[in-house]
Amino acid sequence: MAFVLIIDEQNLSSQELGNHLQDLGHGVTFAHTLDEGFQQVLSGAFEVVYLNPQMPDGAGLDWLPKMLAHNSHPEIIILTDSANPDEAEAAIQRGAWDYIERTANLKSMAFPLFRALQYRAKKTPGPLYTALKRETFAEIISNSPQMKAAMELLAQAAKSDANVLISGETGTGKELFAWAIHNNSSRAQKNFVVVDCASLPETLVESTLFGHERGAYTGAEKSHIGLVKQADGGTLFLDEVSQLPPSIQGSFLRVLQERRFRPVGGVQEVSSDFRLIAATNQNLHEMVQRGEFRKDLLFRLQTITIELPPLRNRPEDIKYLAIYHISGLCERYGIGMKEFSAEFLDVFMHYQWPGNVRELVNALEKAIIAARYEPVLYPKHLPTQIRIQVARETASRGDSQESLLKSRPTISPNLPRLKDYRTAAMAQMEKKYLKDLLDLTGGNISEAMRISGLSRSRLYGLLKKYQFSAP
Repeated sequence: MAFVLIIDEQNLSSQELGNHLQDLGHGVTFAHTLDEGFQQVLSGAFEVVYLNPQMPDGAGLDWLPKMLAHNSHPEIIILTDSANPDEAEAAIQRGAWDYIERTANLKSMAFPLFRALQYRAKKTPGPLYTALKRETFAEIISNSPQMKAAMELLAQAAKSDANVLISGETGTGKELFAWAIHNNSSRAQKNFVVVDCASLPETLVESTLFGHERGAYTGAEKSHIGLVKQADGGTLFLDEVSQLPPSIQGSFLRVLQERRFRPVGGVQEVSSDFRLIAATNQNLHEMVQRGEFRKDLLFRLQTITIELPPLRNRPEDIKYLAIYHISGLCERYGIGMKEFSAEFLDVFMHYQWPGNVRELVNALEKAIIAARYEPVLYPKHLPTQIRIQVARETASRGDSQESLLKSRPTISPNLPRLKDYRTAAMAQMEKKYLKDLLDLTGGNISEAMRISGLSRSRLYGLLKKYQFSAP
C-alpha cells in the first residue's frame, strides 16, 4: 500500500483515477489547487504525487522542484491533458518520475505508480549528497531545490567512473562541481587536470593534449608529456568543451573509447586511465544540429549530465552565498567582519546576476574595499552598474521606495559603545540565522549541522541561548 496525492482540477477523470488506485489498495488524497497540493506534500505523508502541469492557479512545473526538495522526496508523475514535447523535456529535466497523457485507460495511468513504488522500495534511504565530504559543502551552497537536485547528481557521479557533462551559464560553478566530483571519488588522491579548451591555440591543441616527442616540429627541443597523460589515474576536466576544435574532436573521441593515443611525432601508443568531466556554457545539441560539434562525441560526454541553475533562479541561496563569501573576503583583506544593511540585501535579492556566483563574489569584494573602514555595507558600496540596473527595474515596475525607507534604521543621538553595539548585532544575526536554519531544515538537526558547520553540542548550546525549542 502507498499513499498517493493527486493534484488536479476537480473533474471526473481524476476522480476515476483516484477510485482505481484505491481499488488497488492505495490511500488517495486529492488537492485541487497548487497551494493546497504543496501544503499536503509538506506533511511528508505521500510517496507518489500525480501533478497536472496546467492548474487554474499556476504552472505545476514551477512547483515541481519545491515538492521534490521536501524531506520525503516524493516521486512526481506529470499527468497532462495534452502532451507537449517541450513540456515533457522540462518536466524530466526538473526531476519528474514520468510524463504521461491522460487517457481513458486507467491501467496505463497507474503503471508509472507501480514502477515508482518498485524503485522506492529498493533505493537507499535519504539523499546521497549527505554522504559527501564535509569540505564539499564549504563553497557549494545548496539550500534551493534546484541545487539540491544538482548535488544529488554530483553524489551519483562521484560514486561512479562514468563521463560527466556539466552545463550552465558562465559563473555558475561548473569547475567547482567538477572538483567536488573528483574529490569525492576513488580517484581523489590522483591528479585533477584542468584543460581550458577556449584558450588552446589550434596549432598546438594536439601537442598540448597528447604530448610530443623531441623534434616533432620546429621548436620541439625536448619531449613533452601531454595533459591527457598527466591525468593518468585521476580526472581530466575539459572546461568549455564546446571550444574544442573540430579537427581534434575525432581524435579525442578515439582516446575516450580506447584510453590510448600517440604523442605528436611518436611511434608508440601511450595509455592513460583517466576519468573525464567536461563543462560547457553552450547548448551542445544545437551545435550538433549546426554541424559544429560531433554527435558521437556528445553521446560519449553525457553519460551523466548535471545542469547548474543560474543564480537568478535560486534566490534562496543568495543570502547564504553572501554570508559565506563576505567572511572569506574580510579574512583575506585582514579586516573585521562586515554587516549587511537591509537596503544592501534588498539590492542583492532584486539584482538578476547575469554573471552568477562569480559576479556576486566580485561585487562583494568591491563593496568591502569601498567600505574598508566602515562596519556596515550599504548599496553605495556596490558597483555602480548593479545599483543602476536595480534602480531601472524598480522604476520600470513603478515600485514605491516606501518599503525601503521604512526598513532604514533611525540614528539615535545616544549611540552605545562599539563593543556593545557589535555584541548586540551579532546576537541578533545569530538568532535570525538560527530561525532561518530551523525553518529551512524543518527542525532536522543533522541537516542543520551540515548546513551550518556547527557541532551538535554547539548547535544545541545556541538553541538554548536564544530560547529555541530543541527539535
